[in-house]
Amino acid sequence: MIRFFVQTLLQDGPNILLVDTLLNIDITSTMTDSELDALRAKRLAELQQQQHVGGNKNDQNTAEEQRQQQEDMRNTMLSSLLTQEARARLNTIALTKPEKGRMVEDILIQNARRGAFGGKKVNEEQLIGLLEQVSKATEKTTKVNFDRRRAALDSDSD
Repeated sequence: MIRFFVQTLLQDGPNILLVDTLLNIDITSTMTDSELDALRAKRLAELQQQQHVGGNKNDQNTAEEQRQQQEDMRNTMLSSLLTQEARARLNTIALTKPEKGRMVEDILIQNARRGAFGGKKVNEEQLIGLLEQVSKATEKTTKVNFDRRRAALDSDSD
């Protein structure tokens, strides 16, 4: 039995992959050309499958890196917009109610891009005012209606 160490370069667009392969071939048996071609085709399919799986992982890693970079930029912008007390309050709200915290962060970033703060930092009192406005806008009202006429029309008491 002979062992071969083969390095193969695969190119998929801008990505180039170097694949190391260890092949064990039994020399004592005689292989026909069709068997060799089938073996080569099988190995090529395996390598292409590995390349596609690796490509998907690279795409996922790239997307994750981009998301992380955007989140870092967002946090940097919020840190420059808010005083430490306001930032601490916003972080506490984001821990208890993530969707509300995210909504307030979005409002702050949009206002900063429009220049609504005039280059000044938002203090805790201003943040509390903004939070009250958001609470009023997202407040859910529950209304219960009783239909008392049904009780009067009930014929079970006869």
